[in-house]
Amino acid sequence: MSPLPLKQTLRIALVGDYNSAVIAHQAIPLALDNAAEYVGVTVDYDWLPTTEVTSPEDMVGYDAIWCVPASPYQNVDGAFLAIRFARENQVPFLGTCGGFQHAVIEYARNVMGWEDAAHAETSREGRWVIGPLNCSLVEKSDGIELKPGSLIATAYGRLHIEEGYHCNYGIAETFAEQLRQSPLQATGWDAQGEIRAVELTDHPFFVGTLFQHERNALKEQAAPLVEALLRAAQ
Repeated sequence: MSPLPLKQTLRIALVGDYNSAVIAHQAIPLALDNAAEYVGVTVDYDWLPTTEVTSPEDMVGYDAIWCVPASPYQNVDGAFLAIRFARENQVPFLGTCGGFQHAVIEYARNVMGWEDAAHAETSREGRWVIGPLNCSLVEKSDGIELKPGSLIATAYGRLHIEEGYHCNYGIAETFAEQLRQSPLQATGWDAQGEIRAVELTDHPFFVGTLFQHERNALKEQAAPLVEALLRAAQ
């Protein structure tokens, strides 16, 4: 049986509340366009405000879903719905910064049974899965060690990278221990061993990063994970 032909036109859902002042939002279209040219495909992307994501049907027809930075989201349930749809339907998924954080919470709630999993930025109740970082990473860059053989290491083609951040929250230490026994695996760490990237081992492409690699496009540099997302979407 011959393999299916690769898609040449891809529909990408960008789930998040667009704000032209957000640097990552400025970078994402450029990162997609650059990656599309490199991969050799045409990309049509839709910005989907979280307030407009109210049903799984809103996500049908997309070849990939990217939950973008700039949380808190106006409708957090919309973000969770999009993430869950991608996870359960094997749709290639990328989450950066806020998207990374909410992908971890969604998994904790709906797969690991932490129904009260919470984000420290928006909730004072429940168990914090996402908590305050020991040191702010707003407009800072840092080195990241990648897990050999992981999707992210394959995308970058190396095991040590340096990327930029714009965040104050990451995976809480108490929850990090729980991931050791979970298909949602840590695949990137800073020098102190703090988790900076995760991916789902039972999914064709489900990757989240606390860092905002898409911003490389503003410096005319490649964004390897965006290229990998498009290849997975094909």
